[in-house]
Amino acid sequence: QVQLQESGPGLVKPSQTPSLTCIVSGGSITTKYYYWHWIRQPPGKGLEWIGCIGFGGNTFYSASLESRTFISRDTSKNQFTLQLSSMTPEDTAVYYCYTWIGRVNYWGKGTLVTVSS
Repeated sequence: QVQLQESGPGLVKPSQTPSLTCIVSGGSITTKYYYWHWIRQPPGKGLEWIGCIGFGGNTFYSASLESRTFISRDTSKNQFTLQLSSMTPEDTAVYYCYTWIGRVNYWGKGTLVTVSS
């Protein structure tokens, strides 16, 4: 059973670049052919895909966020990290990590990031 656990800074000031981490248990982030995603949901809005990192370390980003997004991983800790630069209040959202394995969706519980001065 794969489990995902996000952690983040909670409150961020505008223009900062926070790091959000997703710790994975019950499965390896290097297992072929899994991809590990970041998705967010602003208050009162729908889900927005941010990007993902694959089993080989390759990354894919949303076109609308690509210029501000960097996803990396630490295979020794079996975790992957999201950095979103130049944060604005519009980036306030619950940030989720997600994967799809064997036709099953796995979600973390999410971490709220609030951007405010």
